[in-house]
Amino acid sequence: VAFTSGSTGPAKGVAYRHHHLQAQRDALMDTYSITTEDRLVAAFGPFALYGPAMGITSMVPDMDVTSPGTLQAAALADAVAAIDATLVFASPAALTSVAATAADLTSAHHDALGGVRVLLSAGAPVHADILRRAGALMPNAEPHTPYGMTEVLPVADITLDGIEKAGDGNGVCVGHPVKGVTVQISPLDSTGAATGVLTVEPNVSGEVVVQAPHMKETYDKLWVTQHASAAPPGWHRSGDVGHFDDEGRLWIEGRMAHIVTTADEPVTPVGVEHAIESLDDVAQAAVVGVGPAGTQQVVAIVRPTDPPRRPRLAALDRADAIRSAAGVPVAAVLEVSKIPVDRRHNSKIHRGELADWAEGVLSGGRVTAP
Repeated sequence: VAFTSGSTGPAKGVAYRHHHLQAQRDALMDTYSITTEDRLVAAFGPFALYGPAMGITSMVPDMDVTSPGTLQAAALADAVAAIDATLVFASPAALTSVAATAADLTSAHHDALGGVRVLLSAGAPVHADILRRAGALMPNAEPHTPYGMTEVLPVADITLDGIEKAGDGNGVCVGHPVKGVTVQISPLDSTGAATGVLTVEPNVSGEVVVQAPHMKETYDKLWVTQHASAAPPGWHRSGDVGHFDDEGRLWIEGRMAHIVTTADEPVTPVGVEHAIESLDDVAQAAVVGVGPAGTQQVVAIVRPTDPPRRPRLAALDRADAIRSAAGVPVAAVLEVSKIPVDRRHNSKIHRGELADWAEGVLSGGRVTAP
């Protein structure tokens, strides 16, 4: 039984049988051409278990495994050198920290990192810039970002080169489904519910629905949740919202639970957040809905490059720039020093928590940190 990250509610137990785990191992080895000659450094404790499952040496670097953002570049390089690693897995938060501490690397560290052939990063939407900066430290590695979830992993995969070729779009491009995986979309209706018939038609946003040999058996003791997730039977409703583009690539726009249901149309958060983060003075952004379902207002919560000591409304010039970049009507812009994220990857934004906080602040409540 593996547990989800709990980014949209209490963590759920996900039950796997041996044949599911074997299929998952085979999918990973096939997708990344892994052989018994490879060696893995996993900056995420649970992922290190795949090493023994694949019959290869694996190691966790010297870090707080409960806080991936604590990983330092030198610690990663030391782990790579210790086992002559050819594969590295790290969450976006871990890679961000590695890139930020790269100045601490010695020539021996750089030599060790030169032996890595595949760099994997997952756990939350991965910015191309993070892959680019971390990948520069491993010049012989091909950066990949696999897409999946606790219930099905991997689902799709894309390289840094593929991300750059896809360009900008509404969400994060996660590439094509991997071998053996079928992905379809259940289109959204005007209320933001995924009620449509499964389709692969391009540019139709909806819930991502997956079928694969390495899909979970069931949710542990959560029968109602299991019934809702397995519709139609034999498929898994991921809770992610996304779409296919004209090239058959899958784009992830956020979580179903985080769709903002405005009076005009449902708004998905990730594409808007990335547009806001393209501004030079915005380090991180979160987009949430405030107000009753069906008439919600879009609120942007940003962590500027010059974060405030206390939460506050953004100055007019910054708010105007954010509204212009967002591409959707933004009712308010709030600035904070820290945006809450999940404990597992330090990367998934707790948008539900932020929405409750923003609604309290904007309705005249006490201004506290989210």
